[in-house]
Amino acid sequence: MIRRALDLIGQYFILMRKVFVKPDKMKIFLKQVWSEMEKLGLTSIAIVAIISFFMGAVITLQTALNFTNPLLPKYYIGLVARDSILLEFSSTMVALILAGKVGSNIASEIGSMRITEQIDAMEIMGVNSANYLILPKVIASVLFNPFLTILSMFIGIFGGGFIVAVTQVIRPADFIQGIQIFFIPFYVTYGIVKMVVFSFIITTIPAFYGYYARGGSLDVGRSSTNSIVASSIFILLFNLILTQLMLI
Repeated sequence: MIRRALDLIGQYFILMRKVFVKPDKMKIFLKQVWSEMEKLGLTSIAIVAIISFFMGAVITLQTALNFTNPLLPKYYIGLVARDSILLEFSSTMVALILAGKVGSNIASEIGSMRITEQIDAMEIMGVNSANYLILPKVIASVLFNPFLTILSMFIGIFGGGFIVAVTQVIRPADFIQGIQIFFIPFYVTYGIVKMVVFSFIITTIPAFYGYYARGGSLDVGRSSTNSIVASSIFILLFNLILTQLMLI
């Protein structure tokens, strides 16, 4: 098992060495990056917005329902909900969602190209297939996904405000005061930095599993599933590491 893990790590870094080289034709590369931003980023806005709205509402409601200490001011509910969204949900949870949506898409696409021998044809023609297929996806995700994080932050807080206005679990004025008081701008930076790292994981690990897929369509599906599991594990691992490095 350990040997298998070391083999996979070695293969991964060998593939990354092929990926991160200067593209042969920069104009085509930039066109691919724009296309991948649309395919991987823009199509994720709806699901990120919907989930962020409801999760912001749930976080706020649960915080309010469990906030029973009468000695603490009510605006702490808004403060706790805001910091929970900024620190964890809009980066880590959104990354896990994207690992399922974007990661499976990447692994399936590249895996299908592998088993249909399209990647082999590229190699025969002298094209660096790893660089051509994977690098635009990585750059597009690293550039675009932080905007999804910022969008998630705003919509999550808005969702919290909406549920407060509807249920009147606390006064809206207290919630607004809570999301404004003791604001630490670094928390936004922290969330964006985490999403940049997570975006690299979300794209490179599924691309790795897809690139080395073998067999038929069932094997491509299995590679896609394995890529989601591996991406999720590494997202949680690097979440711990980045928290230790940046907050503690």
